[in-house]
Amino acid sequence: MARTILIISTIVFMGVLAGCGGVDTGKGQIAAPQYRGKTIVNVSATTETDIIEQMAVNRQAYRKGLEELAEYYKKTGNHMKLDWAKKELDALDAIPQYNYIIEAGIAGPELKASVSIPEADELYSEAVAMEEKARMLVVIKNDNLLRKALEKYNQLIRQYPTSDKIDDAAYRAAGIYVDFKDYTIAMLYLQRTYEWDPETPYPARFEVAKILDEYLHRRAEALEAYQQAMKALRNEYEFPRWRQVAQERIAVLSGSREKID
Repeated sequence: MARTILIISTIVFMGVLAGCGGVDTGKGQIAAPQYRGKTIVNVSATTETDIIEQMAVNRQAYRKGLEELAEYYKKTGNHMKLDWAKKELDALDAIPQYNYIIEAGIAGPELKASVSIPEADELYSEAVAMEEKARMLVVIKNDNLLRKALEKYNQLIRQYPTSDKIDDAAYRAAGIYVDFKDYTIAMLYLQRTYEWDPETPYPARFEVAKILDEYLHRRAEALEAYQQAMKALRNEYEFPRWRQVAQERIAVLSGSREKID
């Protein structure tokens, strides 16, 4: 029941964040390719989570059935039907399949990045290496590899909610969601970054303001977010580049001088 309430709250929260600004692509929530032998437990579809898990079962059963058909027609020499099965498999691969569960929303703001957990550290290192490999080409990024890195960041948050790496994972996941133009989800992960670690070394508050300002064009909210980010600064040396940008945008958005951008 608590998990269901969290999911419903997350959906409402995401709707509020979305407002009337930019449209999120949802590309960051497309599922990364999975090992086809993975087993998913069948559950009674009574909640959103249950329905999603059941859908995953159905997805895999459909693929498995097509693969078995293709193998059968290959053995029996039925080239026409083998061609049909292969075409249907190709079409299935071309259809986007989304991850409907947003881990940062389910986890909630109450988590604390506090404990050093070797397994979580290893998982984080694997995800970072995967992400960096995906970004090796500046112009063309490897989207599938980015999705796999994103899954590892989410796995860390899900499996090790007390790890001192959850804020790091949330921050890096936010960057991938920005790449996919999933700005509302990116904001949620950025917010979790400083909620889970108020002393985070990342400029997450400023980046929330930037998303509201540049991508979603929600200027009033952006102004407030810039102001809150400035108030949260611990000293005059923290995030100097972001401080300058925020001061300029606050001046513009508050109408104290003529808009310059």
